[in-house]
Amino acid sequence: MADVTEREALAGTIAALGGEKFAPALYGWLQHICPIDNITIIAFFQDRRPEVFFSHAKEKRVFEKLESDYIQGAYLLDPAHRLHLDGANEGLYCYRDVAPDHFQRTEFFATYYGRTTLVDELIYFAQPAPGVSITLCIGRDATSRRKFSAKAVAQARSVAPIVTALSKRQWHDLKSTESAPSDPVPETLRERLLSERDISLSPRQSEIAFMILQGHSSVSIGLILGISPQTVKVIRKQLYKKCMISSQAELFSLLTPYLLDV
Repeated sequence: MADVTEREALAGTIAALGGEKFAPALYGWLQHICPIDNITIIAFFQDRRPEVFFSHAKEKRVFEKLESDYIQGAYLLDPAHRLHLDGANEGLYCYRDVAPDHFQRTEFFATYYGRTTLVDELIYFAQPAPGVSITLCIGRDATSRRKFSAKAVAQARSVAPIVTALSKRQWHDLKSTESAPSDPVPETLRERLLSERDISLSPRQSEIAFMILQGHSSVSIGLILGISPQTVKVIRKQLYKKCMISSQAELFSLLTPYLLDV
């Protein structure tokens, strides 16, 4: 890569459009923009589980559980997937800015994200078709153990229009049978708990339960739902009582198996 200029790398990426060499070429070009330790390209759909199009990392732990855990259900708790459900604007996002305020306190972070050794991540977000999103994540992990500097983020953001345009062209033929944003998880959790555990949660309780798993604090949940933090705490207490649990860890253990069937 040292013998190839940035412009030559970009030209090679454009030339690789439509083929299997596009993703590796894109990764090579992005290395010229700012040093990165890993990359993963994932497509999110409204009607099925995500698909991994490309991943590369020197540190094996980064993607060790990608296919076995993440794709099978853990993605539902990932802030990157939230961008898809929210129909976010195309561009570059800092993972730490889109993650819920208590994300690093969640069981998802402890059992999955924390074990990847990722220390920082940037997300290029594009929407090539209705109901379809592409997240191209570049990260820093145990390889360098460095977060992205303000300069590196600015450099990455400066090429966001190019990255999103190339991604949309490469994957323009992706399809989803559903195009309207939807989040079936809270209702699915509510139905499964009732049928399999005889636990009857209200729609609001199941909604808050899922938001707790995602890493939202009572304040954050209140702001999103338009209710007071104290009301959230009351509902959370009622939720725990119905489920006969007393901690977020127990809530995670109770609900995680049902995420696999969403």
